[in-house]
Amino acid sequence: MKLEQIKDPQFLKQLNIEELEDLAQDIRTFIIQHVSQTGGHFSSNLGIVELTIALHYIFDSPTDKIIFDVGHQSYVHKILTGRANQFTTLRQFHGLSGFQKRKESQHDVWEAGHSSTALSASVGMAIARDLNHEKGEIICVVGDAALMSGESFEALNYLGSVDSKVIIILNDNNMSISKNVGGLSNFFSDVRMSTQYKNARNNYISFLNKSNLGKHVYKLTKKIKDQIKNNVINDHIFGEFGLDYIGPINGHDFHDLFNAFILAAEMDHSVVVHVHTIKGKGYPLAENDHYGLYHGVAPFDYRQGICKQESKTISWSEVIARQVEKWMYQDQDIVTITPAMISGSCLRHIFETFPQRAFDVGIAEEHAMTFAAGLSNAHKKPFITIYSSFLQRCYDQINHDIARMQLPCLIGVDRCGLVGADGETHHGVFDIGILSAIPHIIMMTPKDAQELKKMVNTVFHHFDHPYILRFPKGTIEDIDVDLHEEIELGTWEKVIFNPDNTLTILTYDSKVNTVANYLIKEQLPVNLINARFIKPMDEKMLDELSQCQQRLLIYETDLMTGSLGSLIAHYYSQKHISMDIDYMGIDDRYTPQGSLDELLRLEHIHLDDLKQKVKEILNEKRKS
Repeated sequence: MKLEQIKDPQFLKQLNIEELEDLAQDIRTFIIQHVSQTGGHFSSNLGIVELTIALHYIFDSPTDKIIFDVGHQSYVHKILTGRANQFTTLRQFHGLSGFQKRKESQHDVWEAGHSSTALSASVGMAIARDLNHEKGEIICVVGDAALMSGESFEALNYLGSVDSKVIIILNDNNMSISKNVGGLSNFFSDVRMSTQYKNARNNYISFLNKSNLGKHVYKLTKKIKDQIKNNVINDHIFGEFGLDYIGPINGHDFHDLFNAFILAAEMDHSVVVHVHTIKGKGYPLAENDHYGLYHGVAPFDYRQGICKQESKTISWSEVIARQVEKWMYQDQDIVTITPAMISGSCLRHIFETFPQRAFDVGIAEEHAMTFAAGLSNAHKKPFITIYSSFLQRCYDQINHDIARMQLPCLIGVDRCGLVGADGETHHGVFDIGILSAIPHIIMMTPKDAQELKKMVNTVFHHFDHPYILRFPKGTIEDIDVDLHEEIELGTWEKVIFNPDNTLTILTYDSKVNTVANYLIKEQLPVNLINARFIKPMDEKMLDELSQCQQRLLIYETDLMTGSLGSLIAHYYSQKHISMDIDYMGIDDRYTPQGSLDELLRLEHIHLDDLKQKVKEILNEKRKS
């Protein structure tokens, strides 16, 4: 069928199993062809095709509300709710979001971009439904990796204490981005592998298939289900939370899915339906991907698969990982921690080389940070790398458990600044404002690979503070740096400086080289400072700039609230120094999805905007 002609999910109810299976194949082909052109989340959507079709077949969205945890696996949901004709714009500026988006459709009832929020939201929506005496199920689709996080456990604990009903669909593919870790993951593996449970489950499903639905059959099937639960997974984790349990169910078999969902719908209390799916199903390269290569993809030729491109540049993530690995050879106390981002943070080689000193704690940012604090407190030297967008989830741990006790560690903050197509939930523009108010920390942001490696060296030579090392998304040219090369803490760099110039630009990270190339090419009488330490700032240089009566232009691609610019303004204000300062940064709003170039122009912080601002200031100077 032509997927672009779908208006809403009601058409599904007219299809038989064979037609639904054909639809599933059509949707998989559609996703493979379209996402390989636009980029997006690939494997997770291929793995949830039958599950999503079955949800919309049995339930009635939007009266029944379907919430996808994280939301990046909602492509099939978008297709079935009438948005297939927008997939050429997926994750593009003013285009279709890669996540559930309430403004897009009445069928999108929740928005997220980080894991483990759906259960809490579902409980809140279920209680509101009951308070309003409304109808409809609340269905929460959550992955096995997301279920292992702290917020999910908090929501499960509360759900077990209230009467409001939530149907939890546990999408168990034994993967998050890379392979899951932890005791709960082992529990799910044991359930999946249990021959006794499989036999009992098959008998249960066979019985359902031979029976007509009704109260009498429901009582019988519930007895059978209870017997399975009591005999095979007695005292399972969901039972401890006071929740009922159905499963495990084959997530690619419509008969199994329909029977389980009908049973869940007839229950008058909360229930977990454990569905086993294959991440990347229908695309063999994705099915066999254990490193997250096909989790989120850039455009690629789906006929050939993702090919490793030869390049003279490497990612910022890999630069810091390589330098830390060099130090791990030198210092046996250095350990590496990641919250489920081995692949994204380029840590695979560290984990292979130092398996006893490398720890993947799963999707658990709060635990990861306090775990690092515990290691530091016991005189180890933890390096933890985490995306800026996810760092927000462990602010309390950085503040109370690390900085307050001044426990030394190196926190690599990846994907800083605007990151493009993932949009509002993933832009790393808040970390400076979040972290700069915390005492004891040192925050650094290098302009290139050489400076980044020297900062890593500085950390491990001193290792006397919590160090924050932030770096953007993208690639840079790698440069070798000896382990003894350091940078003096709190010092900025005069990239271009002539006291006779009256305008000084202050910026940081890769923008330093971009701005330097522009100023040199245009031969403009403008100074440039590499403000590579956000905290502590180079107060000596700030005093020198005031003494030289410089007009300052602070150029940032982060949120202006709490920015370097605001810290500089506060410094001069405290010293009662009058300075002429212009600021460029992101205003007090959320930036949408789009290409980096489009977003920089949208926020008026593109290099062209800087050029225009410099031109205006220099013209003012000439006129005066």
